[in-house]
Amino acid sequence: MLGHSLLTQFEGMSPHQITVPFVDSEEKARECVARINETRRNGNARPIVFSTLVNNKIRKILRQSDAFLLDFFEMFLDPLEAELGVKSTHTIGRSHSAGDKKQYSNRIEAINFSIAHDDGIASADFDKADVILVGVSRSGKTPTSLYLALQFGIRAANYPLIPEDFERLSLPKPLDPYRRKLFGLSILPERLREIRNERRPDSNYSRLENCRYEVQQAENLMRREGIRWVNSTTKSIEEISTTILQEFKLERRVY
Repeated sequence: MLGHSLLTQFEGMSPHQITVPFVDSEEKARECVARINETRRNGNARPIVFSTLVNNKIRKILRQSDAFLLDFFEMFLDPLEAELGVKSTHTIGRSHSAGDKKQYSNRIEAINFSIAHDDGIASADFDKADVILVGVSRSGKTPTSLYLALQFGIRAANYPLIPEDFERLSLPKPLDPYRRKLFGLSILPERLREIRNERRPDSNYSRLENCRYEVQQAENLMRREGIRWVNSTTKSIEEISTTILQEFKLERRVY
């Protein structure tokens, strides 16, 4: 992810990215070197390799490749050892370990909660939700809910705003007691039409006029009810999730 973030700073480039996970043995490291060197021979530029390997023997093997190597652990771990005056364990897989059973269990429970409370399926225990996302169908509620659960252990439910709600000029009844937990997602009607047309082509559901009506009414409803919201059209799931964490001052539990 850090490597990807660095490369996005260079406009006009679209590098072919390959991820090689679980390089946890010398044999796998040699296979990786062979693959890198083959890419070098067949390509028009030297490969750039971002490495998070921690085993010193494996790291030495990787350095034999014909590539521009950026070793993140060498860049950051060695200076940290010097600053802290403590040697690191160089343990493979520590960052995504399930060793902390309580934290891991909380994360799984959050994922299960988001799945069980997707698209308004269940609302009986909304009191247990950290946040409830609202918006028209296909505005990005489900992927955002699951990302919050998977990445941060946040119990995120989501509930669709439908034409009947706009006719009543009020929030759906299941949401009314939980106004302080609501966060809205909107989207440009043109983009909404594209998304809906993939699911139900040539239907009233995906008609541009209908998309415009639903988006406008949903935004009006959220304004009247004092619901905080963002437009998801040009925002990534990561950006939306970070905004939600900040707005609700939720603890950012990274796994």
